[in-house]
Amino acid sequence: MNAPTEAGMSQTGPGTMAPGPASPSARPDAMLVVEGLGVQYGALKAVDDVHLSVSAGGRHAVIGPNGAGKSSAFAALAGANRAATGRIFLDGVEITGYDEARRATAGLVRTYQHSNLFPALTALDNVRIAVEKAQGRPLRPWPSRRADRAVTERALANLEHVGLEHRTDQVVSSLSHGERRQVEVALVLACNPRIVLFDEPTAGMSAAETQRFANLVESLPTDVATVIIEHDLDVVFRLADRISVMAAGRVIAEGTPEEVRQDAAVQEAYLGTSRGEEPLFGGPG
Repeated sequence: MNAPTEAGMSQTGPGTMAPGPASPSARPDAMLVVEGLGVQYGALKAVDDVHLSVSAGGRHAVIGPNGAGKSSAFAALAGANRAATGRIFLDGVEITGYDEARRATAGLVRTYQHSNLFPALTALDNVRIAVEKAQGRPLRPWPSRRADRAVTERALANLEHVGLEHRTDQVVSSLSHGERRQVEVALVLACNPRIVLFDEPTAGMSAAETQRFANLVESLPTDVATVIIEHDLDVVFRLADRISVMAAGRVIAEGTPEEVRQDAAVQEAYLGTSRGEEPLFGGPG
């Protein structure tokens, strides 16, 4: 008889781990399913019984006031923090016990609030490293210019997709904040993602940079799902087809942008009852 090991995993033989069964509540089109996610710091429940379902190719946003638990939930979803409770499924396979690197290999890739790049390397070399890693090649912090042409061609294609074909030979430290975010998206694309987690991607961007980034997210392949934590509600309203709203560690509302905008609990969480007549979102466009 197989003994239970990590959450959602069973031992099938020496050194072999088999994925647990698919979640019974997963919709047929669900790429990502989160059930009862909880994150705790000592006695503090930062995230409490959060459920989330994202369809293949879906555009899902998670919003909420400061201290709502969004970042804690996001870190647990990405595998950076360990969840105290709950189960996470990617395309029907439980990944609750996977660390961050293994989740990325499975297709769940994240970006960070602050750029996570090699600032002394060029944009092209940063993306080359990601391509080599995704292809299982040795990770070299100083890639050779004479390396495999296919790696370079793939990296160039990803930079072209994000609109940086004219900046390939620029060191990352010389790029603007918005351009560094574009390089990060090129890195994400190099990892062949199935779902991308964007953690406050437009923070610190100018209006023009925010516009370019929104265009970039809209240009992602239609089979790649996204989950975005974002404070700019105009960006959320533009990009998301579904929104989950968190407050005090729990999801208090979920639905289409229009449904969420009209929800009384959301208005209360953001604006307070005395200002409930104010709009939460601007109009479309």
